[in-house]
Amino acid sequence: QVQLVESGGGLVQPGGSLRLSCAASGSIFSILTMRWYRQAPGKQREWVALITPGGITNYADSVKGRFTISRDNAKNTVNLQMNSLKPEDTAVYYCHAPHNGRDYWGQGTQVTVSS
Repeated sequence: QVQLVESGGGLVQPGGSLRLSCAASGSIFSILTMRWYRQAPGKQREWVALITPGGITNYADSVKGRFTISRDNAKNTVNLQMNSLKPEDTAVYYCHAPHNGRDYWGQGTQVTVSS
C-alpha cells in the first residue's frame, strides 16, 4: 500500500516559479518510479515528468527545460520545481506511483498561473 500526498500548489504570475512536493508513505519508496501528471479543466490528464529509482528523469516536451523533477529517498519525497510558468501550465497536479500492478495517486494540488 502506498499513500501519496501532494503540496505546494498555489497562484503564481506568468514567469514565476513554484515547487511541488509529494510525500509517500511506506518503506518501498526507494524502489518506485515516481511520476507527476496534470489535468487542466476540460482536458485529459497528461503525464508531465518521471524519475526512476536510480534518478533517471524524463519530461514531456511541453515542460522540458522549465521543470525539474527530483527525489529524496531518505525523506520519501519527490519534488517538481517549476520555473518560467505559463498560463497553460494551470492545472491540478498529481503524484503517481505504480506498484504490484496497481496505480497509486495523490489527491492533487492546484496550480494557477495568472496575472
